[in-house]
Formats: sequence, structure tokens, C-alpha cells
Amino acid sequence: MPVWTWFGLHKGRATTPWPQRPGPDGQEGVLGLPRFDATRCTAAQSGCNDCVAACPASAIGVDTGQHVQLDYARCVGCQLCTEVCPEGAFSVSHDWAFGVRDKADLLNHGSVKTSPPQPSPQRGEGANHSSTAAWGMSGGTEQSLHSAVLSSPTARVRSGGGDSNEQALTRELKIFGKSLHVRHVDAGSCNGCESELQALLNPFYNLHRLGVFFTPSPRFADLLLVTGPVTAAMREPLLRTYEAMPQPRWVMAAGTCATGGGTNGGGYACHQGLEGILPVDVWLPGCPPNPAALIEALLMLLQRRPQRVHQGRHEHA
Repeated sequence: MPVWTWFGLHKGRATTPWPQRPGPDGQEGVLGLPRFDATRCTAAQSGCNDCVAACPASAIGVDTGQHVQLDYARCVGCQLCTEVCPEGAFSVSHDWAFGVRDKADLLNHGSVKTSPPQPSPQRGEGANHSSTAAWGMSGGTEQSLHSAVLSSPTARVRSGGGDSNEQALTRELKIFGKSLHVRHVDAGSCNGCESELQALLNPFYNLHRLGVFFTPSPRFADLLLVTGPVTAAMREPLLRTYEAMPQPRWVMAAGTCATGGGTNGGGYACHQGLEGILPVDVWLPGCPPNPAALIEALLMLLQRRPQRVHQGRHEHA
């Protein structure tokens, strides 16, 4: 008997029953994204901006009323805000399931005001990096392809969000039942997200048991899973991959680079994530999102798990 066969029989079944049944999710003791308690923040009165200055990803900003806001789409989970905040408004948490359907749900306004945050000083002059001119391109084929993608009927429906988007998604999911084939595109990632994606196929998580499979061809894919901030070199391959997918098709932005640019987004060579490039159905921040968070987001797309983040607040136990 081969040694690995004997080892497997001796150890027994390694796959966790989660999320189908109660069991370990593999994330016990793992730090998640920080929590923000606006009631403890005194920035509007004292002018304190220690958290804003400490954030390396410009995830923390202030609105016109000097209220602190936390954008989880840009948060890399470095925990620096929890260390420098003098009032304890930011605290360490184990909240890792941050998949949302609407990117606006990743913004914690910190108050009843909904004024947009001021441009972060780390982002420079705030140039329009999504334009072809800012990317050092002259337009042409890629610009036409980008316009065709964003002007497609699917893009128009999903970019609006709301009930119509949810109803359309429900109708489309009836075609697939509980099955989903995923085409992954690395659009400039550091490979941290890729390491977590590979873990989905290990014996513990065994993603195939949930009816979710990775495919090498976009022509057989239902979902385009994108990691990375979308570099200039990967923008056209990404658009062509999306165009090669049959309809109905969905897009998932996985990792903080894809949801908001991370620490490198907005530079001369890369975009600030997928916004404005593809119609995104699921936004999942995290640097990187762990395998359990990826599974939660995939099942949320299939309407088999509920969304746990609303208005930047995680429904933790």
C-alpha cells in the first residue's frame, strides 16, 4: 500500500462540512478587517487625523463635515489605524466575510452624513487614471472594446444595482442551478490572492463539492474572477476575456487591489481596480481575502449565502 494511501486512511476525511453544515471554516483566530465605531471618533471636534495619515492605502478619509470615513474597498487590513487611534474608534476584529453586491456597501460613512470623502493626500493630484490618455494610450481598438463592454445590455442592467439587478440575477441563476464555472484573470496581482485561490482546491475546502469549478477557457465560464488593480498591460486581455464569455456572465472583483486599487492603484501603470472597466456583480476586499471569504462571496453570488456587510458595517456575532 502506498504511504499516502495509508496516511489518508489513517487520518480520515479532511474536508470540512462548512458551509453546508456546522464545522470549522479554517479561520479561527485569523484577523479580519478593522471595525470602525464612529461614536468614539472625535475627529470632527478635535481635528485628529492620525488614522488618515497612517493608512497606507488611503482607505480612511474625511468628509466635508470632518467626519472620518472608512472605505473597505481600499482597506488592506494592516491594522495601523487600530494602533494610532487615540480614542479606540478603530479596533481589531475577526470579520473576514466582506463580499457585497453593491460597492457602496463597503463605505462606512461614520455618521449620518453622506458627503463623499475628500481626496486622500496619498493619491496625489487625483488624475483621471481611467482615461486612455492618462494610461499613455491613443485609444483605437482597446478604447472601442472598452466602450462596447460598458455599453452592452448586461453592463447597463448591472451598473444600476437595486431591485432590477437582483431580479435579473435571480432569473439568470435559474439556468445554472447550483453550478458555477469560474475563469480567473490575474490583472497585476502580487500573487497573494492567487495563493488563497489555490487553497480552495485543497482537501480541507474542496471547492468542487459546492459545485464551483475553475475553467481555463472563458468560453466555458459563467464568472470572471479578477485579481489585481488592472495594469495597463492586462487591461486589453481582461476585456477580451470578458467578451469571450457567453451570456449570462458575471464578474467578481477579488482582493483590495481589484475593489479599490490597494496600495498601488492609480499610478502611471495601473488602474484603481475594476470600477469603470467591467460591470462587477460581487466586490470582495481583503489583502488577500482568505479561502473562506472567497467561498462566502461565491455562494453569495449564487444566492446560497446572505450578504453580511451593509453600509460598511459587518454583521458580526
